[in-house]
Amino acid sequence: MSNEMMVQEVNPMMIIEGLKIDRVQDSMNKIQQFQKVVQGALSADHDYGSAFPGSNKPSLLKPGAEKILMLLGLASEYEIIEKIQDYEDGFFAYTVRCVLTKAGQVITEGLGHCNSKEKKYDSDKQDKYMLGNTCLKMAKKRAQVDAALTVGSLSNIFTQDLEDMVQFNQSERVNTMTMKEAENIKLTFGKHKGKTLEEVYKEAPDYIQWLLGNDRTDPAIKKACEILVSGPKKEDSKEKVNTETGEIEDLPPEFMNNPFDGEDSPF
Repeated sequence: MSNEMMVQEVNPMMIIEGLKIDRVQDSMNKIQQFQKVVQGALSADHDYGSAFPGSNKPSLLKPGAEKILMLLGLASEYEIIEKIQDYEDGFFAYTVRCVLTKAGQVITEGLGHCNSKEKKYDSDKQDKYMLGNTCLKMAKKRAQVDAALTVGSLSNIFTQDLEDMVQFNQSERVNTMTMKEAENIKLTFGKHKGKTLEEVYKEAPDYIQWLLGNDRTDPAIKKACEILVSGPKKEDSKEKVNTETGEIEDLPPEFMNNPFDGEDSPF
């Protein structure tokens, strides 16, 4: 008899045909009910937050993952399955497995990885030799979020967009925002909902000032309002094209009201 393991291919229909549909439907109903409970129990900007641009789902954060596991009565156990600790060059990397258990029985697991070469740690202000513990904690957090999404069948309402990278990208977006980007930001709240900041600034400049003075205003929106208020007014400037470079340049103030503009210009 051969010692090699014989692997038999199973037709997926064989599995489906063996199911008891009434139990499957009951399980699906319970999943939907649990998802509603989770959505009602979690708080925006604390348990979940903004994900990457273009995503239609919020990002599940660590406090939210912990609440989900408490709702299900699950405990978390962690195992480092891969690590690099290069103290000479200051490089650290960890891959962590988060195992969820209930009454000693393994339910599911999640994986998370973090290393010190991620862009968020690339700063002259960072003490690279202190990043080992930071990366280990981040890997554990990512593994826990991954496990929570799996056990709760929550991937259709939350994304595992990395919360720390979201915060970094948000900060980067604020720091590099241009006038055009500021003008095109659309409000998703209040009486001007659906309008761009440029439209609101033209119609109700006082509202822009109110957003600037409100401590609860999103940092990106506040930055955009600052740019709009402090930027040059379109009606007070004209543009010319540099014939050598093809770039648009602003005319100096003395040419703003050229008396020779039009048909009477001698040039």
